[in-house]
Amino acid sequence: MTRWAIRMLAAAAIATLWCAGVAAQNPSTDASAWKAGRTIVNPAVRHDRSAPLMTLYGMYKLPPAPHWPHHPPIRKTTQPPPTPPATIAATGAAVEQVTQGTRPAPTLVASFDGLGDGFHGPQGTEQARNPSDNSLAVGPNDIIQIVNSRLAIFTKKGRQYKETGRTLFGPAITNTLFAGFGGPCEALVSGDAVARYDQLAKRWLIVLPIFRKPDGQPNAPYAMCYAVSTGPDSMGSYYRYQFNRPLFPDYPRPAIWSNGYYLPTSTGDTVIQKQLCAADRGRMLRGEPADEQCEIVDGVNFLNAADIDGRRRPPANMPEIAMAAGGTQLHGKLESDSIYAWQYRVDWANPAKTSLTGPLKIPVAPYHYLCTGQLSRCVPQPGTDVRLDSQGDKLMQRLVYRNFGSYQAIVATHSIDTRAGGGVRWYQFRVNAHGTPQLFQQGTYAPDGGYRWMGSIAMDRRGDIGVGYSFGSADSYAGQRFTARLADDPKGRMTLHEAVLARGQSAQTDTLRWEDYTTLDIDPSDGCTFWYVGDYLKKGAANYSTRIGGYRLPGCAAPRKSRRLF
Repeated sequence: MTRWAIRMLAAAAIATLWCAGVAAQNPSTDASAWKAGRTIVNPAVRHDRSAPLMTLYGMYKLPPAPHWPHHPPIRKTTQPPPTPPATIAATGAAVEQVTQGTRPAPTLVASFDGLGDGFHGPQGTEQARNPSDNSLAVGPNDIIQIVNSRLAIFTKKGRQYKETGRTLFGPAITNTLFAGFGGPCEALVSGDAVARYDQLAKRWLIVLPIFRKPDGQPNAPYAMCYAVSTGPDSMGSYYRYQFNRPLFPDYPRPAIWSNGYYLPTSTGDTVIQKQLCAADRGRMLRGEPADEQCEIVDGVNFLNAADIDGRRRPPANMPEIAMAAGGTQLHGKLESDSIYAWQYRVDWANPAKTSLTGPLKIPVAPYHYLCTGQLSRCVPQPGTDVRLDSQGDKLMQRLVYRNFGSYQAIVATHSIDTRAGGGVRWYQFRVNAHGTPQLFQQGTYAPDGGYRWMGSIAMDRRGDIGVGYSFGSADSYAGQRFTARLADDPKGRMTLHEAVLARGQSAQTDTLRWEDYTTLDIDPSDGCTFWYVGDYLKKGAANYSTRIGGYRLPGCAAPRKSRRLF
């Protein structure tokens, strides 16, 4: 009997396990199946292998229907009063770092403009749209950036290219990856597409959510579209998959794990419900028919799944770990003293054995959401009463996992109120072989006043920690900065002086939205270079630009042997 025949028999058996907690009845269209406490087995409704990317660009035709990010600009002629500052608990204030680190600033090894206002590349000129969904993925030779529904690919200095930042491809609509594929992945343009580099397999992963429905088809499902490169070439061909979803798949956060591509999403801004799905990575790397297994989690904040950096895998049978901040903005719970963790064990052979356990409550220093959470306003700008949103209700991407051999660690960050404005709260957790995280260290980076927010965090191969974030104040236009600490430095402190990647030159006044997220990634070629992207406005510009920068910390250099794991 063939493997596929066995698979079909197993699928038939799964249909009888509804009462055992496994739902497989028309999962892509039956919203009643998507309930907490059930494992939803969701097969891809179509898959194929594409032509090379440049060929796809020649095939793709922009659909005549309107296209926009799912969050349109919010234009205000008058600004409501700013969010009042919160009262900071003494135990929360105790972990605030209010002075700069004394070590020299990280070394900037590369810096260039990415997608944004007036960006021009081989495929034309981009029209930037608010807010930016800033995604960055770094491979051995090139860098993929996605902002909202536009994609570009840049060179990275190394074996293949002599310089960093030259545009190889773009700007192109992300749906270009699905030219000739048919269905909503090709025809319907949404924002929030995200790129990752799968360092374990040397492949690229691009996830494209479909928030819209075809005209005249209100009962049509939403969709999640995956493109997995067939090799290490970002400009080559891709295995493509469409998974239908009956629930709105907002704010996707793809993560690489040994046995799957894990993808938390939100059912929307007005409901406290999250979806945590795992796609069968092994079959998708081979271009075979694949399933998702999904869980619904009610009553929790935005989930992030642990995303592997480096080439050391987690221990065998270790579950994927997902985390969320405490509190719930819709219920007016804007503060907490805990981070929450879940363990997701996916069994591809027998979904009845799949389980999501948690939440595990991890006590941390108390915190209050910056700006009282998302879609609010408190970050000031010079010369205007328009204040900026902070997305302060959630852990920001990425939730980064790294196996150092002698220990495993996860780092996370979010934006919180401080005594002088706003700061980046960061955590490092140690994880045992069973996937149980415990707090190892924490801090709130808030030196010299002002607002630091919307951070993204990562670890290099030595265990050093870097954080990129937005910075702004009543005296400084919003821009991007970066700080770091070395692995053996005193706990809870960023010991390197702050570095400025992009200094804002103008205020954003057409909308209060300021980035939905930034991204910090680690270079797979050396395990040392932090690559960060975020927004800033140039003088007189109508909209934001993005800046991509590479930073390296003292003492971290490429390993002598290329086969060394890091």
